[in-house]
Amino acid sequence: MFPSKFDYVAPRSVDEAIAAKASGDDVRFLAGGQSLLPMMKTRLATPAKLVDINRIPGLDTLERRNGTLRVGALVRHADLARSGATFGVVASAAPWISDPLVRNRGTLCGSVAHCDPEGDWNSVLLSTGADVVAQGAKGERVIPITDFVVGVFTSSLADDEMVTEVRIPVPAGAVGGSYQKLERKVGDYATVAVAAHLELAGDGTIARAGIALTAVTPINTKVVAAEQMLAGERPSDELFAEVGELAARASEPRSDVRGSAEWKRNVVRVFTRRALAAASAQARV
Repeated sequence: MFPSKFDYVAPRSVDEAIAAKASGDDVRFLAGGQSLLPMMKTRLATPAKLVDINRIPGLDTLERRNGTLRVGALVRHADLARSGATFGVVASAAPWISDPLVRNRGTLCGSVAHCDPEGDWNSVLLSTGADVVAQGAKGERVIPITDFVVGVFTSSLADDEMVTEVRIPVPAGAVGGSYQKLERKVGDYATVAVAAHLELAGDGTIARAGIALTAVTPINTKVVAAEQMLAGERPSDELFAEVGELAARASEPRSDVRGSAEWKRNVVRVFTRRALAAASAQARV
């Protein structure tokens, strides 16, 4: 099927892009288009206008600055996969994003704004405590990722706002992370995935932990009870097994062609344990 008719503009600044977005109803930003264009081809999305932001300078920044990893709106998944600036669960997740074709064009910020519960990046950001930077007609605001994701394909962005950057805290001390993902084939959405982030104190105890689930809850979900169980404790297989049980109980998988709900819940249990063990080992190096 072919997309329905739409207008197209390619602004040269963020202000121009925001003005174009506010110029009518059902106007969409276009960066990588790896989610939007397939939806347009099947007419699940029928935007009246596309605002292509690829010609806007300064949105492809990927750097560490002021204690954060800053990921601009035009940074591709492939940029993250090969960058030496990434760390922990971010570096672990980047090669798992879809397939090479999608990684070469798709963007982290676009995936974050799309809010697909089967998408990987929002779970990664939930585990690390990241912020989303949005700019609109009223200026810029910084939104904690916990406030940004509000529903299936739904964010807290205002109608005229665009995501310009994601900021991921870079811990000063020992840090490790892992993204464990089960997919039916290369490039598929997750059947189950778990993001784990650990920061260790000088005495080897866990100073901060982040756990988030993909594809087994209605939206990407931060498992706060599991994080609280880890804080202040020494990493151990026994502790990680207990946390895996908590994460499994927090999941809400559905039985479908990919597997039964109980089987998926067990995958959450196993992946949480594996992700924490890998994160702990990485932090101790």
